Amino acid sequence: MSKEEHINESILSDEIKEHQKEARIDHMAYLPDMEVLESDVAERVVSAMEQYNYETYTAADVFAALNKENRTPEDFGALLSPAAMPYLEEMAQAAKREKEKHFGNSICFFTPLYIANYCENYCIYCGFNCHNKIKRAKLNAEEIEAEMAEIAKSGLQEILILTGESKKMSDVAYIGEACKIARKYFKVVGLEVYPMNSDEYAYLHRCGADYVTVFQETYHSDKYETLHLAGHKRIFPYRLNAQERALKGGMRGVGFAALLGLDDFRKDAFATGMHAYLLQRKYPHAEIAFSCPRLRPIINNDKINPMDVHEAQLLQVVTAYRLFMPYASITVSTRECARVRDNLMKIAATKISAGVSTGIGSHAKDVEDKGDEQFEISDGRTVTEVYQALENLGLQPVMKDYIYV
Repeated sequence: MSKEEHINESILSDEIKEHQKEARIDHMAYLPDMEVLESDVAERVVSAMEQYNYETYTAADVFAALNKENRTPEDFGALLSPAAMPYLEEMAQAAKREKEKHFGNSICFFTPLYIANYCENYCIYCGFNCHNKIKRAKLNAEEIEAEMAEIAKSGLQEILILTGESKKMSDVAYIGEACKIARKYFKVVGLEVYPMNSDEYAYLHRCGADYVTVFQETYHSDKYETLHLAGHKRIFPYRLNAQERALKGGMRGVGFAALLGLDDFRKDAFATGMHAYLLQRKYPHAEIAFSCPRLRPIINNDKINPMDVHEAQLLQVVTAYRLFMPYASITVSTRECARVRDNLMKIAATKISAGVSTGIGSHAKDVEDKGDEQFEISDGRTVTEVYQALENLGLQPVMKDYIYV
């Protein structure tokens, strides 16, 4: 049994398998309300991934990549290959040097705030999927403000606003209002919501949003189709072009991620890096960020876990990103335990979340815990606890890294 078949057998229930047999919309065809960009970036990313054969690289290729100051996509491919696994220590040392060269010993802090968990997509690995029977909720403006005011008391000055992917229940105006409220309390406002058209991103930028993160999940379109059974998220190319539309809408930065473990993690990591690389070359002003999430169990399905991405492989991906794009921000989320996160902060990562909840309404005393979580977290430390842990490691926690003048 292949890895792809194995993970499908682990995740898919009989009900979902039966559902898959039904007729579905073409996952490669844009829907009428979706903006089509005149851009070849998506095609170039997929082409590069398809041509990437990590089995062809040797130890000599890895050493050549490590000894360069400026690394090419070919070097990046070598660093992600199995041939690089025996040299993780050398990669970690090189990544640490690159990180300290560009970021010193600083680590930026933020926290996510989930304001709604309604979702119209049927993604079989996600706790928010529309067929999962969970407690759904949406914060109103007063509740959003109460949550943000409470979070701000911790000293945090950056917030990431998240919703489930339901434009009906969390429309652009609703998200825009959350951005306006966030501007009252935070210096930096990020978004991790459903993909939008460039004019909608422009509106949210005017409301106060600075950057947009979109998880492509997997860049393998055939596998993507088997995992995304319904909803706007099923449309593969629209999601893949989201970051470029965000930049066209005026966003200062964009974040990239594949959900490691859904498919061949080496190919997905390579595609993620190439996606960021090509957009950086096309939009030199853009601030680039990577996230490195691994699969986590969800409500009603505790079998969801990465099949082949262990801590050593995670380290390889994170250090390869750092060596390929040394100026990029790298976040390691609370999907990982405290030990893993702290170690990666010492080596290659530059951004950490703290005081995290993936539920809806759980910070302010006056806002009850209204909705269920998207996934289980592994690091439940408070802001103070993470701050102290990083100081103990000789790192410098930073609450804001951008000031408007």
